[in-house]
Amino acid sequence: MSYQVLARKWRPKRFSEMVGQEHVLKALVNALDDDRLHHAYLFTGTRGVGKTSIARLFAKSLNCEQGVSSEPCGQCSACVEIAEGRFVDLIEVDAASRTKVEDTRELLENVQYAPTHGRFKVYLIDEVHMLSTSSFNALLKTLEEPPPHVKFLLATTDPQKLPMTVLSRCLQFNLKNLTAERIQQHLAFVLGEEQIEREEAALWLLARSADGSMRDALSLTDQAIAFGAGAVRETEVRAMLGTIDQHLVYSIIQSLAAQDPAAVLAAVQSLSEFSPDYHSVLGEMLSLLHRVALAQVYPAAVDNSLGDRDQVMALAQQMRPEEVQLYYQVALMGRKDLPMVPEPREGLEMTLLRMLAFRPAGVAPQPQNAAQATSRSTAPAQSGSATESPAPAPAPTPAPAPARPAPAPAPTNAAEPSAVPPSATPAPPPPPPSVDEPPPWDDVPPDLDEGAAKKPDPAGVSDVQPVSNRAASSADAPPRPGTAPAPGNAPSVAAGMRAFEGDLKGDRWAAMLPELGLSGMVESIARNLSLEEDQGERLCFFYTREQEAMLSNERRERISSAICEHLGQRIDIEFRQGEQSRETPAQLGERRRAARLAEAVKSIEQDEKVAELAQHFGAKIDYDSVRPID
Repeated sequence: MSYQVLARKWRPKRFSEMVGQEHVLKALVNALDDDRLHHAYLFTGTRGVGKTSIARLFAKSLNCEQGVSSEPCGQCSACVEIAEGRFVDLIEVDAASRTKVEDTRELLENVQYAPTHGRFKVYLIDEVHMLSTSSFNALLKTLEEPPPHVKFLLATTDPQKLPMTVLSRCLQFNLKNLTAERIQQHLAFVLGEEQIEREEAALWLLARSADGSMRDALSLTDQAIAFGAGAVRETEVRAMLGTIDQHLVYSIIQSLAAQDPAAVLAAVQSLSEFSPDYHSVLGEMLSLLHRVALAQVYPAAVDNSLGDRDQVMALAQQMRPEEVQLYYQVALMGRKDLPMVPEPREGLEMTLLRMLAFRPAGVAPQPQNAAQATSRSTAPAQSGSATESPAPAPAPTPAPAPARPAPAPAPTNAAEPSAVPPSATPAPPPPPPSVDEPPPWDDVPPDLDEGAAKKPDPAGVSDVQPVSNRAASSADAPPRPGTAPAPGNAPSVAAGMRAFEGDLKGDRWAAMLPELGLSGMVESIARNLSLEEDQGERLCFFYTREQEAMLSNERRERISSAICEHLGQRIDIEFRQGEQSRETPAQLGERRRAARLAEAVKSIEQDEKVAELAQHFGAKIDYDSVRPID
């Protein structure tokens, strides 16, 4: 007996053997069992998803000698003849080869005659969208009101080409592409029944290459069996399909996450030995990064359709969400630019080097060894003043000192270099006072969105300086309007803090935030926190109910670490959901933007030239176009 290909040998013989398409099978089974049959059915979907198979099973159920039901016996003459393709009352028409109106008219001339052998005369028209407009017009009336013994089963891969007049006369069922996981499971079952040696990884490769088509998967499996001399192995299937080793793609992403250029280039070298399509390599990287991003946001959304869920979840733990988004965008642009590079491998390598060179703000590169880590940790101390000790002691408590002599004003030319961290304890003499108190009112940035203050310091000291320098110059800064200065010609920072203590907590947080180095979602969340309690070694931030889902433990830890690093000491930071009574940095920035806009509008309204234009020409101010010049 001649060999029968798997796609034909394993064509389902009853509805229960169909893989997938449960939404279609349920409707057909219920219609057959309840005797609620329509006269015309339209099955749509891509190639190899079971359109013709379902149509033949439906015809078998209609004409089984045991009666109309969803479970044909498979033994009677009608069932056997339909399975073998020789049932006289099942007329299969290939519309691609019979597109003329004359062919359709010839077909319809026999509709009026009763079935010869079966219960129903079934017309199965495959690729029905290939019929001409005249053929469709000739078919319409019969399709709408056929004789009771006639059923029409139409199948197409392109339902958009069908006229609405045809669609409205049929019950339409859209067959879906099968997932790679379902295909892999069915291939394992078929090869198990055929007693063929196979490897699970090879079946996943075949399932992915089938692209949702069970027929294509079985055809590729036939080819793999022949290629592997009766066995289906991963190495041989990969060679047959010309696909790259997916482990190399994971290796590249893992090396990027570890910021290891040598490992990245080594993985590219291993990849180049397979002479891959580098455009496809970047596509595989994009798909993997997409699944990693899904795992970070909603792990349950990551299925095991590619057999690599564990690896994806591991990568999601290794990488920050900001990094994943950046790598995805860089890979997307690199794939777009790949046709313009001299060599495809150069394009891939340059894309990976961009991923290594650029990283989200606030994400520091990981040190390659302990020596580099030590040198980085000691660099700030070495760049400070010569009087600093190599291991600075913890900074004093940031709470205002209740009884402390007012220090003498520091001269403007004695400011420390800007590289000195705020946590360093200056050695006497002559140090500016080391403070962790909030900066004075005039040092608060006018617009948090711009990231740095533009208002000149009253004492003549630049705003771009460490916290300690700002504190040293705060003795000369005028008090906030509406508050009384402390006694004496040179009020201390502590005295100024006591004067503003009731109103400056939110502004202290607003002044500190731009210097923390936060970015992205974390910075946006921090801008909407209010500093409700400031007790020196303890800060308590309030957030709204809407922010609770976004303020994850990781983001809380990043905000806390940035604050402690900025202050130079470890303090207790609490985040609490509650009603905010203090102004958040976002609210402060919005209020100041509104104030500047109001000043700009007032300035234009009071301008003499504008007044003359309005008086002589009836000009009007377009207030929506007014913008502050700063």
